Amino acid sequence: MVILITGITSGFGRAMASQLCTDGHKVYGTYRRDSEQIPGVTYLKADVQDETSLRSAVNTVMDKEGHIDTVISNAGMGIGGPLEFTSIEDAQRQMDVNFMGMVRLLNLVVPIMRRQHHGHIICISSIGGLMGLPYQGMYSASKFAIEGYCEALRLEVRQFGIHVTVINPGDFFTGFTAARSKNLPTEAATAYPGYSASMASIESDERSGLQPDYLARRMSRIVRKRRPANRYIIATFVQRLSVTLKAILPAKWYDRILASYYKL
Repeated sequence: MVILITGITSGFGRAMASQLCTDGHKVYGTYRRDSEQIPGVTYLKADVQDETSLRSAVNTVMDKEGHIDTVISNAGMGIGGPLEFTSIEDAQRQMDVNFMGMVRLLNLVVPIMRRQHHGHIICISSIGGLMGLPYQGMYSASKFAIEGYCEALRLEVRQFGIHVTVINPGDFFTGFTAARSKNLPTEAATAYPGYSASMASIESDERSGLQPDYLARRMSRIVRKRRPANRYIIATFVQRLSVTLKAILPAKWYDRILASYYKL
């Protein structure tokens, strides 16, 4: 199976590329910064914010293989802080990387899969794409956008034998925590006194979260499924329960639970 993954230098991307290559798949992965390479994986320099570089990466795969069976839209980033103090520039970057980066990629890959009459599109969303996370509101917004896009895309391309799957990870211990951007003015902490404690709790949960290899092993099974599910929530029991509770509880009750959990 020929698999293309965006963002394979660390975290989920690196773990998935390594596992899928070990499984015997032909794995291609995009990267922006040089890193230690995984033996057997073909590295393609591309940035999801740059359509030209993405097009070159996709063309390279097609020139060498003639088809793409699975694409995993994984590249992403996060910003934290009160929404009121999120600059327009940071908000635009958050949406451009997480959402428009996926759109750029799929605009190139969907026509290929449509012509070959098969394919599996896998998009990495988040638990934060199913509920608005306080002090990570723009990150949640970017993941909510992925959810809506994939729901519509799934219905449009099913006639061509293309499957669309969304992955919703919970808290994982990756480099994502340290890389989170928090470019906030000094008055943000004063205006929102609960921010520091809430963010500390969020980052503590991430540091004690599941390992990326766990998600990679799940992905190993998902890519082999003939009829993959529309969604896989890969998280702890408590986090999976939180998704269920949101679906069944009155909205105000659920807001109280979320506020308590995030120390608000």
